[in-house]
Amino acid sequence: MMIRPAELRSVKEGVIDLAFRRWERPRVVVGTQMRTMVGLVEVTSVEQVEVDDLTEEDARRAGSPSLTALVRALDQKADRPAWRVGLRHAGEDPRALLRDAVPDRAEVGAVLARLERLDRASSYGAWTRETLDLIDRNPELRAPDLAAKVGRETADFKKDVRKLKELGLTESLAIGYRLSPRGEVIVDRLRGRKRKRPPRPEGTPLPRSIGAPATRALRAAGLTSLESLAMLTAGQLAAMHGVGPVAIARLREAMDDAGLALAT
Repeated sequence: MMIRPAELRSVKEGVIDLAFRRWERPRVVVGTQMRTMVGLVEVTSVEQVEVDDLTEEDARRAGSPSLTALVRALDQKADRPAWRVGLRHAGEDPRALLRDAVPDRAEVGAVLARLERLDRASSYGAWTRETLDLIDRNPELRAPDLAAKVGRETADFKKDVRKLKELGLTESLAIGYRLSPRGEVIVDRLRGRKRKRPPRPEGTPLPRSIGAPATRALRAAGLTSLESLAMLTAGQLAAMHGVGPVAIARLREAMDDAGLALAT
């Protein structure tokens, strides 16, 4: 179930607690927890409805500007049943908490055993150490470029990286990946020595939702965190090639969540 970034933020704030969709059959069930850019969003109810029975209150709770606008949006797929989906913010993504949790000796052993099982179950062969080492040596490199380095299809490579992310070993960035603190410990154990790495970037990372062109433009200007943007105005951002209105709006939202703001 896709939810737009602005709506996700409103779900987190408790402003939106409904969504309406046209589906042949429900694609979520009560209790489904979706991992999103704002953390976990849980489905609290799913019921089929008649569009003619919707109210202005339904539209408000779904974040629609009016009942007319909500009905117009649902008219696009009028041949399918309409569903009312209840939503609530259910806390932080547990993977985010796991990434910063440095494992003790027992946990390291358990993670290594899990990686061995993933290798044995793969038709590609032993891929976990190769992939972790590749990300470690090439942080912030695009997934297609990483996959090409080891002769793999991008889709299969990304699917495997998601398995490492489930273990809290990698972080997805606006472009590419990097090892988490937890992942660095595991990779050092696999190598049998601690690798000297550049210092981890300071500050709050740029949100992935701004898109690759905006991310590249900001990085080229040495702006790699939300804190580094506080010295700039919206006009200065807009003057950068690749940083459009949508990216600026999402940067504003992310900075607001972090207690920051663009200069005036």
